[in-house]
Amino acid sequence: MIPFVNLVGQRNKYREELEKMEKTILDSGSFIGGEQVANLEKELSQYIHSHSRNAKMVQTVTCASGTDALTIALMSLGIEKGDEVIVPDFTFIAPAECVCFLGGTPKFADIDMETLQISAESVAQQITGKTKGIIAVNLFGQCAPFEKLRKIAEKHNLWIIEDSAQAFGATQGGQAACTFGDISITSFYPTKPLGCYGDGGALFTANDSLADRIRMIANHGSRGHYQHEIIGVNSRLDALQAGVLRVKLSHLDEELKIRQENAHKYNVFFRKTAGVKPQKVASGNASTIAQYTLLADDRPAFIEKMKKAEIPYCIHYPATLQNQKCFSGLRGQNIGKTNTNAALAASKAISLPVCPFTPVDDIIEKISEVL
Repeated sequence: MIPFVNLVGQRNKYREELEKMEKTILDSGSFIGGEQVANLEKELSQYIHSHSRNAKMVQTVTCASGTDALTIALMSLGIEKGDEVIVPDFTFIAPAECVCFLGGTPKFADIDMETLQISAESVAQQITGKTKGIIAVNLFGQCAPFEKLRKIAEKHNLWIIEDSAQAFGATQGGQAACTFGDISITSFYPTKPLGCYGDGGALFTANDSLADRIRMIANHGSRGHYQHEIIGVNSRLDALQAGVLRVKLSHLDEELKIRQENAHKYNVFFRKTAGVKPQKVASGNASTIAQYTLLADDRPAFIEKMKKAEIPYCIHYPATLQNQKCFSGLRGQNIGKTNTNAALAASKAISLPVCPFTPVDDIIEKISEVL
């Protein structure tokens, strides 16, 4: 059985490094914070800087999950009840959920049908006097159209949160992901291109005062023991997860290269296949290919063929966010018209295995037998 993401294969390849790191941490007795977390934060900042042209060094603050990272980012930027934040309509629920959790109102923007990224034109149409910011998601591993989004943000005095949960290691125009937002975030969920062995996340910013505020919020609003200056949360990455991430980070570039090679093989095959269209990677973008995603005109029929060939698949995401039941109470508040492209993507998108430890050549051969 082919796994959708082969985490066992990855662990087997790096087993000696991982077990050495894990033993060091377990024997140290230091499990929260400490040297491993500090070193990881430094290495993440250095990685981003080394993959960017002329980008200011960002500060990294780790936390317990990508969703926590979004919540902390919104708290750091001062979101208040009734504030509106524009989010893409076709993505995971976390951006809109975190806005609602803090009393704000998400406004749902449409997407570009080729890249599947948030549409800058749709963002501009959603802006009102209550709009405070934009959460731009780097969906499926490539960066959102940040040059256009930044122009909109500057025109209307808005902040941008870059949700790079699927795209740590991506670049746009020679600049690394996690540098495009006033605050940027990522997730270390196990199936991400850079994933740990549980939940984990991080925030990035080149703004020193924001970095200081983020670090306080993630630590109960405190700079030290029992000195709580602001209301915060408890959101920490543990040392064992940090150690796992340090090992995997040292191999990330080689893994991303294989992901891109696998995606190219799929592209060559599917461009000759009627009824399916690969997600386009925009000019200037280098994607992590977090998921290899197709738009299938007849997705149910395509799924049946994948089942016949015993090829695993995933559907991200089967409904637009504004049509999720949890947001039904917002529909009477002029939250957004039907977003045509987002609705089409929700009905057509399907993802295939692409991780570096997956036999993509074998998968393509199996698919060719059923298409």
